[in-house]
Amino acid sequence: MTPHETAFTKDAGVEVPLICGAMYPCSNPELVAAVSEAGALGVIQPLSFAYVHGKSFKDGLARARAITSKPLGFNAIVEKSVKSYEDRMRRWVDEALEADVKFYVTALGNPRWVCDVVHAAGGVVYHDVTEKRWADKALDEGVDGLICVNRRAGGHAGAETPQALFEELSGLGVPLVCAGGIGGEKDYVEALQIGYAACQLGTRFIATHECEVHQTYRDAIVDAEEEDIVLTHRLSGVPCSVIRTPLIDKMGTEAGPIARWLLRNRKTRHWMRTLYALRSLRSLKRSSREGLGYKDVYQAGKSVAGVEEILPAAEVVRRFRDALVTQTR
Repeated sequence: MTPHETAFTKDAGVEVPLICGAMYPCSNPELVAAVSEAGALGVIQPLSFAYVHGKSFKDGLARARAITSKPLGFNAIVEKSVKSYEDRMRRWVDEALEADVKFYVTALGNPRWVCDVVHAAGGVVYHDVTEKRWADKALDEGVDGLICVNRRAGGHAGAETPQALFEELSGLGVPLVCAGGIGGEKDYVEALQIGYAACQLGTRFIATHECEVHQTYRDAIVDAEEEDIVLTHRLSGVPCSVIRTPLIDKMGTEAGPIARWLLRNRKTRHWMRTLYALRSLRSLKRSSREGLGYKDVYQAGKSVAGVEEILPAAEVVRRFRDALVTQTR
């Protein structure tokens, strides 16, 4: 086995155990395809493809496939909220399978229907988890691996360190992917040495030439330090990592008392999260593409500490691949 071969690379059919995680609104077709073309795995965020960077999901998928014929991934958010959303997600999964996408990352709900459809087509499914109880539930529903979201992640972060989360999940017998805190090559090699089968990066790939975000977003990531990342409940009702700005200070980071009650109530929390999501999706789309405004925020993780310059996506993949080879010599 070469330094690059892991259970993940076999499942995904890629050369480098590295994922460009799905990001709304930052996952444009050119970025996703560039990462895959370089030998890692670019993961499609269908809402981003459909409503930010193209006329439709199918249009974005065609643009990605025009750049690369190598493996792509797909992110399926499976939380039950609005039926029309679930119907669209099922249609997008079918379209992705038709385009020979065989690796799926599920999140925020029961992955059973994705597993059934994808396994029937010869694909694999990994599920986002932050702790063992969610991992156990996902495995019971048939997933093949786990994306282990730790407390250093951008967006919706977990509560554990990368090491602690690995120790909690390592006995489950499936490939584990480290998600959170990987900004530089040193972080990447250390995570694989812990025992992870791959690493998922988001923040590092926002600071690339192919990512279609406003230059102020890239600059904010390069300029930020670890202590500039804070958790807010004001975007989606669950902890979300963002770059601290005067706006974040003004908004505060905790949901209000009524929102907290609605989020705790089993019958209303899905509606509250949907309301938060619709509001934040509009804000994130505007801030990422137009620059920071009064109502806008930038999602990022503590990996900003390892991001020192804006690079082509292929160069990021090359540096991480070479660092792993160098370490094992």
